[in-house]
Amino acid sequence: MEFLTWLAEAHIQLGQYQLRWLELIGVLIGLASAVGGMKRKVWAWPVGITANILLFFVYINAIFSPHEGERTPLFGQSGRQVFFIIVSLYGWWRWNESRKGRGTDRPAIVPRWATMAERAALIGVWLGGVLVVQWVFAQIGAGWPAPRWYYWCDAWIFMGSLLATYAMARGWNEFWLCWIGVDLVGVPLLLHSNYIPTAVLYAFYAVFVIYGFVVWLRASRAEAQVEVTDPVASGATRASTAT
Repeated sequence: MEFLTWLAEAHIQLGQYQLRWLELIGVLIGLASAVGGMKRKVWAWPVGITANILLFFVYINAIFSPHEGERTPLFGQSGRQVFFIIVSLYGWWRWNESRKGRGTDRPAIVPRWATMAERAALIGVWLGGVLVVQWVFAQIGAGWPAPRWYYWCDAWIFMGSLLATYAMARGWNEFWLCWIGVDLVGVPLLLHSNYIPTAVLYAFYAVFVIYGFVVWLRASRAEAQVEVTDPVASGATRASTAT
């Protein structure tokens, strides 16, 4: 317990801001996972789960630590890490199964656009989920006198991040667009809550996501053409899509 307490409170003093080692490590591991996802590597999922575990304690630590007075606990941010892990386990399994059919020398999945029905379901679940989740968060409370807009922002981030992770597991190009929507709300909220390194990461994600979206978009076009001329690749991809 003493080691965990030390790890949670260990920091580098940067002016008036305390850069927590736990937060910095979680941010860097999360970035590594994002790079792996862009390259469609299966290892991106377990690396991402590691970051989720670390960031859960970063966001929730403000409740328990007497030295976290300058920060506000983010229940939505911490809670979504738990759901990230659950969805990431599915993504890890699905990409691993797809890689078995495609071979270890190829990226785990072939990215594609979601169908109109899938896209409509994604948007509907996001909006409907925000309505429900913001009410749930408001009933639970934030542990501090949070304004009403805070719960709407936290719910938007919660649902958007969850659905982005699911869309990534399915190999949909739209998952990058989901992350852009999350960043538009997530960066201001994190800055307001004094989580500076994570806010910087999200701001960098906004640029990285655009690049990743272009990479996946090109791959979806190029590899779709390969499927037409390569029956082996086509069969493996159909089996992956059906899972």
